[in-house]
Amino acid sequence: MGDWGCCFGWNAGFREPELPGGRTLKPGGADTRWEEKLCEVDSEVESCCAHTDLLLLLHLLHLLQLQQQKMARRCGRATSRLTEEIQIFPRKSAASAVCLCLCLLFPSAAEAGLYTATDQIVLLTPENVDSVLVNSSAAVFVEFYASWCGHCIAFSPIFKSLARDIKEWKPAVDLAAMDCAAEENRKVCISYGIRGYPSIKVKSHVRGVCAGPCFPRDVQGLRRSIIDKLETHKEPWAPACPPLEPTSQAEIDSFFDTNNVQHLALIFEEAKSYIGREVTLDLLQFENIAVRRVLNTEEGLVARLGVTEFPSCYLYYPGGNFTRLSVKIEARSFYSYALQRLPGVVRSGKPPPVSTPVLTGNSEEPWRPFNRSRVYMADLESALHYSLRVEVAAHTVVKGEALISLKKYVAVLAKYFPGRPVVRNLLKSVDSWLQNQTRDEISYEAFKDILDNSAQSPDAALPEGVRWVGCQGSQPHLRRYPCGVWTLFHVLTVQAKNTRGTDPKEVLMAMRNYVHSFFGCRSCAEHFENMAMESLMEVDTFSSAVLWLWSRHNLVNNRLAGALSEDPNFPKIQWPSPEMCPACHAVKANGDHSWIQKEVLPFVLSYFSSSSILTGAHRLSIHMFLKETKETSEHLGGKTSEPTPWVKPEIKVDRGRWRAHRKPSIVGMRMRDVQEDIVDLDSFVNQHYKAKVLQVASSSRVKPRTLQRKEEQEPDPGLRMLGLQPLDADFELDIGQQRKRLQKRELTGQYTSDEELSHRGRWMSVLSIGFSKVDISLCVVLYFLSSMCLLAMYLFFKNRLRLRRAKLALP
Repeated sequence: MGDWGCCFGWNAGFREPELPGGRTLKPGGADTRWEEKLCEVDSEVESCCAHTDLLLLLHLLHLLQLQQQKMARRCGRATSRLTEEIQIFPRKSAASAVCLCLCLLFPSAAEAGLYTATDQIVLLTPENVDSVLVNSSAAVFVEFYASWCGHCIAFSPIFKSLARDIKEWKPAVDLAAMDCAAEENRKVCISYGIRGYPSIKVKSHVRGVCAGPCFPRDVQGLRRSIIDKLETHKEPWAPACPPLEPTSQAEIDSFFDTNNVQHLALIFEEAKSYIGREVTLDLLQFENIAVRRVLNTEEGLVARLGVTEFPSCYLYYPGGNFTRLSVKIEARSFYSYALQRLPGVVRSGKPPPVSTPVLTGNSEEPWRPFNRSRVYMADLESALHYSLRVEVAAHTVVKGEALISLKKYVAVLAKYFPGRPVVRNLLKSVDSWLQNQTRDEISYEAFKDILDNSAQSPDAALPEGVRWVGCQGSQPHLRRYPCGVWTLFHVLTVQAKNTRGTDPKEVLMAMRNYVHSFFGCRSCAEHFENMAMESLMEVDTFSSAVLWLWSRHNLVNNRLAGALSEDPNFPKIQWPSPEMCPACHAVKANGDHSWIQKEVLPFVLSYFSSSSILTGAHRLSIHMFLKETKETSEHLGGKTSEPTPWVKPEIKVDRGRWRAHRKPSIVGMRMRDVQEDIVDLDSFVNQHYKAKVLQVASSSRVKPRTLQRKEEQEPDPGLRMLGLQPLDADFELDIGQQRKRLQKRELTGQYTSDEELSHRGRWMSVLSIGFSKVDISLCVVLYFLSSMCLLAMYLFFKNRLRLRRAKLALP
């Protein structure tokens, strides 16, 4: 197994458990059934837990049930469940008995252990223990525990937090755990001399070294103990571990002669400070940067750089150039975050970020510039499309638990989704249909018919296809749908709080059930379920629901940072970053990072509020446009062609045939192409429904429209329900004049009112046909310049002629 040394261990005095009547059990006494000491659940006890005899556990459980039955008869009510009202035994005995009962009632806890792969801790088994520990290139800190041990359960959150805190220290340091309560692991635990729980041992590169009888009970103490262990071992240095000792002026002067890095970070601190060593390990997985620790006693370097504060961080470059690293607080977390994002600093094994020109030049998937600090409706609607038309479509028949999950998910969407009216109307229609289903299963085809609005319900549609904007990735397989789902869930929790819902867990439970039943990444679904099982029940207010999802999203970011799924252009960070929300970040008294939740909550509420969502970076799908055009044509009794979504709607001309508008062609001039990448959602829908009104007007033979005044017009009630703007006055003109007006709008890129035409004059409008605003402006500028040139030439020759005449007049 290799040479081990005891690093830390809780072996403080065991207490002998008490039996009813005040008796105690001692090894070798009258109660010989005890092989080891009983686990005692008491807040004052800080001892370890050992194995107990199953027969005695059953006996204590039986005694507890008998006493409970007697007490129930006295109270006139029989019960067989454990309650907190039983106080027959002394406090410690009752607590011990309850602990034992829980061990029997929940054997799955012992089988599953206290840790999962989500916790970023290596789970040791007899099959992998040798490969993880023997001849390891890292210092592996292993916790041996028993899953039934109360103190082990209390310590597990600390060990999980430690794993998240030192995640970047791999491969120099790694954490592992083994459940000695599992039958298959007992021989391994015995071979390593484990007798009490929890015990932590270190397996260094060659051998372990003892570090004391007890280990700290907090993350900072454990982190510093690991650093001490790395520095004090006497064996050869682990290959993956960076130098942690203080540097000198001589080493700095020759550093760039032997190291090919872009940045050298010097952290000036006192001898007792751990910040320099912690930041050095935090940057272990990053290239093009090196971190060195400089003590305040290194007077030469301190004087050369003019250092007056400790700690402080300076960036040193070849030739003796240096600059101070600007951070909000001189602390480890702020140093690490700032250094990891310096130009040229990339994670080892990851490609460098792709530049914007390269992304823009991608012909397969054009890059759409966007504001990283905003949420886009295009991402929300794309996530809706993918979840309902792709994820749910994997189930040809939705039944049982999956059907319940789908009903709750759609109900939450219909209630809280802050989308456009047409999308919200469709979600409400789908929700109503689902709630009316009395059978225990439905087919996806029936669900898809409602989702696609096959019944042609008015003013209800969900765009097909995806068009990511804020969730774009530098590669087609990065970000996108996972980003869209997280964004959608955040928006829903914020909407539930802003609209004052009734159940704080409503959105979170709907999310949990949907992910469990439909989310395609099953490992991701398992991780999300583990997080929900761990702490979702603690949510009791809408604010805590918002913060719960925010904190769990950060846990996922921490776990996936550096993974293959991380986009180099969008690294997974603890959000919001110090640049986005400086007030959200602070440090504790011990120097560790802390979140100011009273600042985080309003920031998250503002960031994901419906008023902050941008709706101008998406367009309706071709399928949806064709479907709406088909519905209109069927209503009018006509036929349609197949236009693209960015082309103006067709109108009916004299001979009863349909044709699209054409731009006027001018010989020798090339018209600019119509912009089609970014179209405002609401304006597009408005124009589409305005075109419908035009079609109705042109096809009407019973009552031809006449020109009306603006105050006599009334918007259609159906359009008002859609949330669309009233029709412009120019839509009441006759069809011939309207067609000319639309042609002009296409060319000039704007709408012109009748009043503006009257002021400019009809002849001016005719002259502008075929020219855009820029074309006309250029003509005016060129005309002005040519006039000035002619004037200058006239003055020059006039003056020259005058001088010539004067010379001729001289004798």
